[in-house]
Amino acid sequence: MKIRKAVITAAGWGTRFLPVTRSQPKEMLPLVDKPLIQYSVEEAVNSGIEQVIIVTSAGKRSIEDYFDRAFELEHFLERKKESGLLQRMQEISSMVNICYIRQKEQKGLGDAVLTVKDIVGDEPFALMLPDDIINSKVPALKQMTAICEKYGSGVIAVESVGDEDTRKYGIIEPEKVEDKVYKVVGLVEKPEPSEAPSRLGIIGRYILTPAIFDILKITPPGKNGEVQLTDALNTLLKQEKLFALELDGTRYDAGTPLGWLKANVDLALKREDIASELRKYLKKLL
Repeated sequence: MKIRKAVITAAGWGTRFLPVTRSQPKEMLPLVDKPLIQYSVEEAVNSGIEQVIIVTSAGKRSIEDYFDRAFELEHFLERKKESGLLQRMQEISSMVNICYIRQKEQKGLGDAVLTVKDIVGDEPFALMLPDDIINSKVPALKQMTAICEKYGSGVIAVESVGDEDTRKYGIIEPEKVEDKVYKVVGLVEKPEPSEAPSRLGIIGRYILTPAIFDILKITPPGKNGEVQLTDALNTLLKQEKLFALELDGTRYDAGTPLGWLKANVDLALKREDIASELRKYLKKLL
């Protein structure tokens, strides 16, 4: 299956980052020197995606402005002969075709996915949650598209989680196919450790077929009164196969203040231009 479109969800309130997210979208918080959402867009582009669809909501206009042309800024940089910065700014607005659609009510990830039905159409697509930053040699989505093409089915990304963390994830019931690849037998949304079928938790990367849309239409609200994508995937398993992949790379949960801080420090330490000074500063603090 050829994957041409990627959906990035950016409609949530970002309540864990309040009060800063009263006026600043969580997806625009800086991760070193780029907004969080740019990492997902770049991953999509580097995985061969041709169109990115961003699901937004009220108060998220800055995301659209960010990926648009900034003529005044470009003119200023040109006059200042800042050719390197000018090129970087132009690359942001030209890296991929991006369109936007609003989720008018906060009714869960499943509902957010359903909003893109008419744009995605009758083809498989990728779904990316920008809270999850995955640092890897081969882009995470590219790893998944390889499995999708190999088996001709949808793919979800998973990682091993601790007993105490099963309540935070959708957990799969796996049947091993090859190293790090599993056929998904079932899924449970945020189970207690004693009820979890494995310790493989779903993280924010999916490749889904358009069959998911009709299922989401009839999926009742689940936990927290929201339409849970995990519930819809359970129904999908009755119609078609679904595979899970443990990704190569390091995943950062930038959806919490502590996780975001950890990601900033770790990614900054991988930057040649600032790593040395940052390392000295951290040692001084300790």
